[in-house]
Amino acid sequence: MSFRSFLEDLRADGVLEETHEHVSTEYELAMRATGRGPMLFHNADGHVCCINILGSRELLARALRMDARNLARDLSAVGFDGHVREVDSSQFQENILEPDLMRLPVLRHFRGDGGRYITSGIVVSRLDDRINACVHRLMVLDRNRLAARLVPGRHTHQMYSRAIETGRRLPVAIAIGVDPVVLIAASTRVPENKEFEYASALRGDVVEVVTLENGVPVPHAEIVLEGYLTEKRAPEGPFVDITGTMDIVREEPVIEITRIMMRDDAIYHALLPAGGEHRMLMGVPYEPLIYREASKVVRVRNVLLTEGGCTYFHAVVQIEKQEEEDGLKAIQAAMAAHGSLKHVLVVDTDIDIHDPRELEYAIATRVRGDQDIYMYPNVRGSTLDPRSVDGMTTKVGVDATAKLDRLWKFRRVVRPW
Repeated sequence: MSFRSFLEDLRADGVLEETHEHVSTEYELAMRATGRGPMLFHNADGHVCCINILGSRELLARALRMDARNLARDLSAVGFDGHVREVDSSQFQENILEPDLMRLPVLRHFRGDGGRYITSGIVVSRLDDRINACVHRLMVLDRNRLAARLVPGRHTHQMYSRAIETGRRLPVAIAIGVDPVVLIAASTRVPENKEFEYASALRGDVVEVVTLENGVPVPHAEIVLEGYLTEKRAPEGPFVDITGTMDIVREEPVIEITRIMMRDDAIYHALLPAGGEHRMLMGVPYEPLIYREASKVVRVRNVLLTEGGCTYFHAVVQIEKQEEEDGLKAIQAAMAAHGSLKHVLVVDTDIDIHDPRELEYAIATRVRGDQDIYMYPNVRGSTLDPRSVDGMTTKVGVDATAKLDRLWKFRRVVRPW
């Protein structure tokens, strides 16, 4: 499914809200999109812009053609052995322009933002034979420069550091408006060089790429920016991150754009910070990682990163309990799979993990605080957690499973809701 065919699919089902009235890209569009479903603005300061197209679990599952209630299980079964084919051209090459980021309807989302931000662009980088594709937030500095937030230790940062150490710039391309499945794949932790292969495996079809002048392969897109990550740095931020709170200002690498390419009638894809689309793409790809890791030690039925936990910090692991220690094993495995987790709840198969009342019921009836709650103080968590100090926090695991030696006490006869 292409980017445009996905939008057409949403339109055909009446899911896509459209407006032709003028909307400003300075705060107004983000304000109007907050709390809404998929939207297509035909006049965002003279441009066409869509937002929230993957803003719920159901929309994400729609793009993947999977069951929304079992994404962790279904995604965990997909390998990284798809096929990528290089082609000579793409529709994004219909217009090849001098670098001028003011041509794009890049949004300023919230008051207090450090600037306008590209939020849905896949940054593809290449260093010799290493190719990486992932999503980075990109703050517009001027007509041809962006400040890129690179998390230390991640693949792009590793490649960038190596390039600078050897006196080179890192060639990059930024693809905006791609097949949603490719965007999901680029948002997922996969083996090195495997993002496009994973996208192919997810969609069950070949992923096509075009190699740019700087040697970087990019998938079909509405808009592509070509350039280089340089040794120069600039202040990046503040930025509203997944928690809905402001992230700090950092000195980050500068991307110098050398060319802009776009379709004649390009549709710009914006992604609302801390909105549903942000949380789906950043959080849900961790669910299959937790599922796989926990399945090594217990029988896992399902995994969910909850909306109240920003679809990032809180995991629920549903297990078929075989031994009394299974709850603790699942807690430890989940934390190992997703290092930013703060709280893990383990429940039995009779608990509907998609119903917050059921989760609270499990805690109310199956948890004894002095025996079933495990605390891990002063451990590495996430700098996105406002309660952490330099990323250090206390993690908590809660075993809300029934005791095997007295199951009769926990068997429900009536479910009042």
